[in-house]
Amino acid sequence: MKYQYLWFLVVIVIVQSCGSVKKNNAVVSSLHDADELREDVDAVYNQLQKHHPRLYQYISKEALDFKFDSLKTSITQPLSSHDFYEQLAPILMEVRQGHISVMPPQMQFTKKERKVLMKERFEFYDLDFNYMDKQLWVSGSKSDSLLIGSEVVQIENESANALIQKYQTQYASDGFNTTLMDRQLGRAFQRLYARDKGFLDSLSVTFNKQDSLYTKVFRRIPKDSTSHTIDSLKQEADSIKVAQLTKAEKLIRKQKAKEKRKQDRIYGFQGSDGKYTRNFNFKGIDSSVAVMKIRAFGNGNYKKFYKQSFAQLDSLNTPNLVLDLRDNGGGRIEEIAYLFRYLAQEDYQFINESEVTSRVPFMVYTMSNGSPLMLKIIGAVFSPVIVTHNLIKTKKVDDAIYYKFKYAKMQSPFPDNFKGNLYVLINGNSFSASSILSTNIQGHNLATFVGEETGGSYNGTVAGLFKIYKLPNSKVRVRIGLMQIDAPFKVEPDGYGIKPDIPIVPTWNDVLHERDPELEWILNHVEKEKP
Repeated sequence: MKYQYLWFLVVIVIVQSCGSVKKNNAVVSSLHDADELREDVDAVYNQLQKHHPRLYQYISKEALDFKFDSLKTSITQPLSSHDFYEQLAPILMEVRQGHISVMPPQMQFTKKERKVLMKERFEFYDLDFNYMDKQLWVSGSKSDSLLIGSEVVQIENESANALIQKYQTQYASDGFNTTLMDRQLGRAFQRLYARDKGFLDSLSVTFNKQDSLYTKVFRRIPKDSTSHTIDSLKQEADSIKVAQLTKAEKLIRKQKAKEKRKQDRIYGFQGSDGKYTRNFNFKGIDSSVAVMKIRAFGNGNYKKFYKQSFAQLDSLNTPNLVLDLRDNGGGRIEEIAYLFRYLAQEDYQFINESEVTSRVPFMVYTMSNGSPLMLKIIGAVFSPVIVTHNLIKTKKVDDAIYYKFKYAKMQSPFPDNFKGNLYVLINGNSFSASSILSTNIQGHNLATFVGEETGGSYNGTVAGLFKIYKLPNSKVRVRIGLMQIDAPFKVEPDGYGIKPDIPIVPTWNDVLHERDPELEWILNHVEKEKP
């Protein structure tokens, strides 16, 4: 009987998905009545007031009320969902909570259309961008190295500066710091442009390189057949080579492949860009400086990585450790809490109990109207367990509700914690979980910070769980953080990031020539401090 029920749920999911593409595309392509859009404005503000625990942390209620009222007044004629999104997003960003995000509905494709698109690639997405010195630069390219070092001047008939000014109203940092705004622009430019323009078959971009203007047209083309041919030939050659190996050689080869898979799991291999989430190596002839680069607190077996790394630091008695959190946008709280146990020198409380607006925050998360259907089904099936768990983990103090993370309890450092000189590299893209970790490190006076102010706030962030709310008429989706997560340390004024002890901001020339002035300062400082 239980399996019949599950099959029934699967059938519901399939039936819903079949009609969803046509329904979604009708919403995207149509205009919505002004009265309906004003209803959406009221709906999203109501959701924010109901679920966001720190809505008025960086803006007063009176000021935010005025902005929402002004938006409603300005809507006097029908608008598309995208045009409505462009008016709504800047208002939501006035809340200055970096985890709030807004997404307009996009055109969707049938299964048959997706199958065709899977065989293609858009050349524009081969590029990496960096926004520095108020200019958008190409910092990398998977297919045309000649583009590297070029400034983007114009895309189609719009200037890059005009696009940048618009896009920077569509996301926010935590509070009032500005370092994230420029750093994030480079990393997210293609995503913001795709959100703005939708599906594209081609794109004309004008570049400036060494005072010479030139234009390149990027197209959606078949995936490189040459590379596939090379891959096929390589696989064929490898299979012939394997066939010729002795039994012992095959065993060694198999063992190496197994070790590679194990390393990929521990270090968190990212197939999309061929990099690891976590890296650990030593600098200098005497290996007196270890560098731990953490790109995110996400995939991979983080416990094994940290156990191995800190055991090695302990056995070698390494005197200096660099923790590189630049461009680390955050991730799992359990990982940063685990890492901090290797950095702490005494018993500590990692975070405070988290302020929420509901005694059942996990049900708010699972049963949101913008959550995937399967998540809602799981939430409904396991609701008795989820509700019981949430009621045990939450408590009401005066007029506020708090969720009790286990990381809010007193904890002790690991026995093989690092006891040498710690340096932390940060920049504007150090956000969310990486900022919470940095707050704890700086609050306990454990390290010298080098770089620029973080994009995440010193005093915490609203994240943890998210409600994805789909507006009833325009179908614009808004992500709302549900939990205030902060360390026991606070600074005034509120709304700024972790600030470096040694401020160093790389130039575009540094990036272009792959120089690392922040790390160079640390290595030079260590050399000078040697007895």
